[in-house]
Amino acid sequence: MTLISEYAEPDTREQILVVAERLFRQIGYQKTTVADIAKELRMSPANVYRFFDSKKAIHEGVARSLMGEVETEARRIAAARGPAAIRLRDLLRTINRMNTERYVGDSKLHEMVEIAMEESWEVCVDHMELITSIVGEVIAQGAASGEFLIGDTALAAMCTCTAMVRFFHPQMIAQSAEKPGPSIEQMIDFVLAGLGSSKAAG
Repeated sequence: MTLISEYAEPDTREQILVVAERLFRQIGYQKTTVADIAKELRMSPANVYRFFDSKKAIHEGVARSLMGEVETEARRIAAARGPAAIRLRDLLRTINRMNTERYVGDSKLHEMVEIAMEESWEVCVDHMELITSIVGEVIAQGAASGEFLIGDTALAAMCTCTAMVRFFHPQMIAQSAEKPGPSIEQMIDFVLAGLGSSKAAG
């Protein structure tokens, strides 16, 4: 059981999210109560509600944290040096890998994602918009360097993310795992070819 001081306010919010995520993984979002989280932290439920006004708010905080890890890695790849085509391939692969690791192999977190889609859609929308903008940054860099023969980079980013939805969306990753279709590498080759890259294969 985690012991936490009720006076360590800067850290308390983060500790609540850490414990909530662990419990969501262990027993599931639906079965986890605010009282369970408070008990694990040796806090009163009332003190948890000082930081989050509902279980839904805790859920949104956990979802933002998980999505934030993907966003941080996406930003790192976008800011790296090297050809845009290589970075875009790495970026698309990484988003797929991280979402697969986080949600598909973990039925409890998969349940949490499904609920987020229903109850906290704005959190998911914010994440998708940010990922699309990061993809757009790399495409714009490739267009500026002459690697990509594309004019409207914002549209190209939206088309790229739409093309990759089977490999980005946690539910679709799980549902498509055993179904026929292109591999992620084949899909990335298709996207790069659509952007006019001479490095589509690789």
